[in-house]
Amino acid sequence: MVISTQGPSRLFGLLLLWVVPLTPAWPAILVTDDAGNRFAFEQPVQRIASLAPHITELLFAAGAGAAVVGVSEYSNYPAAAESLPRISGGNGLDLEAIVGLRPELVIAWQSGNPAHQVRRLRQLGLQVFVSEPRRLEDVVTSLERFGLLAGSTEQAREQVSAFRHRHAALARRYAQRDKVSVFYSIWQRPLMTVNGEHLISDVIRLCGGRNVFNKLPGLAPQIGVEAVLAADPQAIIAGGGAEALPGLHKRWSRWQELTAVQNGHLFTIPRDVMVRHSPRVLDGAEQLCRLLDEVRSQSEK
Repeated sequence: MVISTQGPSRLFGLLLLWVVPLTPAWPAILVTDDAGNRFAFEQPVQRIASLAPHITELLFAAGAGAAVVGVSEYSNYPAAAESLPRISGGNGLDLEAIVGLRPELVIAWQSGNPAHQVRRLRQLGLQVFVSEPRRLEDVVTSLERFGLLAGSTEQAREQVSAFRHRHAALARRYAQRDKVSVFYSIWQRPLMTVNGEHLISDVIRLCGGRNVFNKLPGLAPQIGVEAVLAADPQAIIAGGGAEALPGLHKRWSRWQELTAVQNGHLFTIPRDVMVRHSPRVLDGAEQLCRLLDEVRSQSEK
C-alpha cells in the first residue's frame, strides 16, 4: 500500500484556512496621538482618564462619555462630566487617584499638564495618549481618533460632519472680509496673550481678524502694556462673561491713544468657548465674528 506524503501537508493547509481568518494579523484599533505615539488595541477602550477640560468635551462629543472614569478639575461640560472623579487641577495631577481608577488609557494635554508627572504615569505602566490640538481642523482629527478608540465612530462622524459644516459656513461668510487687528488677552495680571500657533489665533483668522501678537514665541507669552500700545489693535478682547467687561474697560480706559479704546471696541467672550479645543469653540467663533463685524461697520462710517 502506498501512503501519500502530501496528505499531512494538505491537512495542515486546510487547517490554516480555518484558523488564520479567526486570528487577526494586526490589532482592531490603531491610533496615533498628537505627539506621534502609536497605540494598538484589540477592542474599544473601556476606561479612559481625561486630564484636561477640552479632552473631556471631545470624548463626550465623540460618543466616548461612558468610558470616561475620571476628569480634570474644570471639566464642567457636558453636565454628565460634573459627577465624575476629579484627578487633576491647578496643582497638577493626582497620580494616586489616576492609578486607582485603573484606566486602560490616560489622555493628557501636552502643553497643559506637567511633563514630569505625565512621564511618571508612563513609568507606572499606564498608556498615555497626548492631545495637543492647535488648529480648528485638529478638533476634527481628535473627534475621529477618540471615536475610534472608544468604538463610537458613528457618533464621532456625525459630530465631525456638523463641525465641518459650521466651520465652512463661517469661513464663507467672514474669512475674506477686511482684516481687523486684534489683541486677545487670556489673562490680565500678569498680562498674557496668545501667539499665532494658538487655537484662538486660528479662530481670529476664521473671522477675518489678525492677531497683533502672531509672531511672539511661546503659545501664551507674557507681555507689557507698552507692547499693546505699540501694536495699537482695533479691538481688545478678553476671556470672561459680561461681568468681566467693566474690569476690562477700567484696565484700558487710561490709554485713550489706543484705537480700540477710542472707538469703544473692548469686548469679552466666555473663556470656555474660546480656549477649549472642542466643538464648542465654534460657539466662541460665532461671537467673535459678530464682534469683528461691529468693528468693521464703525470703520466704514
